[in-house]
Amino acid sequence: MTTTLSSEAIIAAESAHTSGVYAKRPLAIVRGEGARLWDADGHEYIDCVGGMGAVNVGHCNPAVVAAIREQADTLLSCTELFYNDQRAAYLNELAAVMPDGLDRLFLCNSGTEAVEGALKFARLLTGRPGIIAAIHGFHGRTMGALSATWEPKYREPFAPLIAGVQHVPLNRIEDLDEVVNEQTGAVLLELVQGEGGVRRADSEYVAAAARLARERGALLVIDEVQTGFGRTGRLWACEHFGITPDIMALAKSIAGGLPMGAIAINNRLGALTQGSHGSTFGGWPLACAAARAALRYILDNDLPRQAAEKGAYLTERLSALKLPRVREVRGLGLLVGLELKERVGPFIEPLMERGVLALVAGPNVLRLLPPLVIEYDQLDRVVKAIDEVLR
Repeated sequence: MTTTLSSEAIIAAESAHTSGVYAKRPLAIVRGEGARLWDADGHEYIDCVGGMGAVNVGHCNPAVVAAIREQADTLLSCTELFYNDQRAAYLNELAAVMPDGLDRLFLCNSGTEAVEGALKFARLLTGRPGIIAAIHGFHGRTMGALSATWEPKYREPFAPLIAGVQHVPLNRIEDLDEVVNEQTGAVLLELVQGEGGVRRADSEYVAAAARLARERGALLVIDEVQTGFGRTGRLWACEHFGITPDIMALAKSIAGGLPMGAIAINNRLGALTQGSHGSTFGGWPLACAAARAALRYILDNDLPRQAAEKGAYLTERLSALKLPRVREVRGLGLLVGLELKERVGPFIEPLMERGVLALVAGPNVLRLLPPLVIEYDQLDRVVKAIDEVLR
């Protein structure tokens, strides 16, 4: 379907009724393909927002679109009160590529739901209320996930949140050692903090977190909502660190752009209590069909390898610019951040004017989350635009 409305008309119509919670950019996106987006006036953009990391396989991936069309003609919704062929097939296919032992899966609808459920399961399985999370970590905006999110501007308007959550600095083992105790049910970490500034955990710190949790009866919960499905150069970021978590939260690119999430639970923890959690739309057949197609595409096209190679290329090109405003270029795979010596906000619109859509990550980090199918000439265009804007 092609829109006949101008960007100005779309913006006016949406602004009349939107809730107000979003700081929207003055852009009306109406079409996407691969790593490209178009606005209603026909202008083309290289997408380094990537649906906040939800389109690793690219916009309107043909395999995903075909799977959605076929399933839409067959069955859209089927609650987990009943078994379903698409759900059964996807659970089997996803479990086959999870880290060893993580083959019990709960399907939901988003990243914040996955984290919320993971925290519930940690409490249920340990009988302990405490949650340890990292400073600068971001885990979602529902009440439990929000409690574990560090950024005060997200949390403070909704206080009091759930009790028993402590935040400690990332990569300081001694601080973690001090707080993990007999009341701790979950140690919750992102292996690369996305929203928090593209900060990578140290391997020694992750190993220590796993050891402390195991020794003290807590569960290690890894949030792979943004880092999963090839983003960091491996199918799962935890593969870089040589650990298998007790619980892992997945979402974003799980279903090729459709809303979906999953919680993977280590089989050594046993089955969960019936009725302890649930979801009306979790595991709905349309999302499962899309997720099957997305996973097959990721594996068949070795998108993790592509993310590793393209991420290294992008990081090297950006570092070689030696821009005076840039303190550091960092990341893992195609999760890339440029830490500036000043606030990043003023540079977002000039990038947009040059045909590049990018994210902020905290006050002074420019974050790039392109689809993993982005082409090298498109990466070159991104580097050129960043050079022009930041120089």
